[in-house]
Amino acid sequence: MGLMTGKVALIFGLANKNSIAWGITKRFHDEGATIALSYAGDMLTKRVMPLAEEIGCDFVEQADVQKDEDLDVVFAKVKERYGRIDTLVHSVAFGTREDLGGRFVDISREGFRMSMDVSAYSLIAMAKRAEPLMPNGGSIISLTYYAAEKVFPKYNVMAIAKSALESITRYLANDLGPQGIRVNAISAGPIKTLAAAGVPGIRMMLKYNEKASPLRKNVTQEEVGDAALFLASHMSSSITGEVLYVDNGFNVLGMTLTEEDMAALSAPSSE
Repeated sequence: MGLMTGKVALIFGLANKNSIAWGITKRFHDEGATIALSYAGDMLTKRVMPLAEEIGCDFVEQADVQKDEDLDVVFAKVKERYGRIDTLVHSVAFGTREDLGGRFVDISREGFRMSMDVSAYSLIAMAKRAEPLMPNGGSIISLTYYAAEKVFPKYNVMAIAKSALESITRYLANDLGPQGIRVNAISAGPIKTLAAAGVPGIRMMLKYNEKASPLRKNVTQEEVGDAALFLASHMSSSITGEVLYVDNGFNVLGMTLTEEDMAALSAPSSE
């Protein structure tokens, strides 16, 4: 018996085999969950369908999370097919290239609006539709990043969206707690995903995180999948409204210089 045997998990945001959502999907599937998948855009169909086939998933629905009618269709089909949801995963984010990089003060009004709608408000929209499908309680999980708290150059509009997402997590946890629905977020370290590829300087972030984080390595999809499994299972039955860091300890650092960096700074000047 797996930790999710008999459980139904609806996962939004699968894009390709490098997606954090795929790491979560595989982990849930390995532990016995019935998987329902949703993805965005026709261009992702050829990447998503083979992954669904790999785990024997025949519930795959395309949805634009900015459209209430698309979300209504997905949740209605889940209700018709399974009758309930035990776990909902929100792995959805978007920021225009123009609003990632450059100066923060130059973020466009439309880019700000779109990023907040796709990356943050969509969690509220999904939770609202998931609530009646979780009569016996459940778990809602989203993906965030440490830029929600501290400044990361060039992350810009996405940092604000992630800040909103974390606040939404707390408010939803309070709202849905009486129904036994837990709401948490995973703050993963940088991972080379399709979404991350749109963030200027992602390669530098990966190299820096590997060098500076206490565990001296980068996070993997599998490790995020393990954390999601914990939050989806009975093992986290009294945890809600939290942000769980899966970043090799990077978030605990006050100064991120390595010993080598500090030694270089302390070296006698040639002057």
